[in-house]
Amino acid sequence: MSVSDLDRPVWASLRDQPHWGLGGARARRFHPDIHRFAATPDETPDSLAALHALVQAGDDSVYLAQVPPVMVPSGLEVVKAASAVQMVASRRLDADDNVQVLDDADAPEMLALAQLTEPGPFLARTHTMGRFIGLRINGQLAAMAGERMRFAGHVEVSGVCTHPDFRGRGLARRLSAAVTAHIQHRGALPFLHAWTTNTAAISLYESLGYKMRATVNIALLRRGPA
Repeated sequence: MSVSDLDRPVWASLRDQPHWGLGGARARRFHPDIHRFAATPDETPDSLAALHALVQAGDDSVYLAQVPPVMVPSGLEVVKAASAVQMVASRRLDADDNVQVLDDADAPEMLALAQLTEPGPFLARTHTMGRFIGLRINGQLAAMAGERMRFAGHVEVSGVCTHPDFRGRGLARRLSAAVTAHIQHRGALPFLHAWTTNTAAISLYESLGYKMRATVNIALLRRGPA
């Protein structure tokens, strides 16, 4: 693992799990029902041209997420841009066995909860990227969290969200800690991302021992006018 893997986590994840996506040595993207992220290993003309080729005309769009400044390929345009913090775990956490491991049978509820709370891009098969856990209250999926991108020695904590009816009970903290502990138990370093504007989430993760590593540039790209 090189430092650049954390700087380009989407690329590192797609490089190490090519079955999750499409593309080749200069640009890759996730299958459209898994995620909308795409990436390149660098900003050379060949890489930018390959990225352009992966974005179809019409409503197709992809997210870039990387520490280096985003360079927009000719023929693509920025729909929106933002920044996030990248944080890494700095202390070990305890496992929590009193959570439910979610699977394909729970997928419709997981997607509905993510669409309601918008923890970040979450699609029909995002849950297949790793282990997801949840907490149910009176049979309803009240909160969930899980794993998304992964590469040598690193696994991302993601999809952390709580239904509005159940906020204020510490569910997100409990699940974030449980996912972190499970990743650590497997010998990997947990990392995560949060919008720079989401100060509540950042404070939560700091309380669990996460430390800021870098600012990540986020851009949503699509084909420009012909």
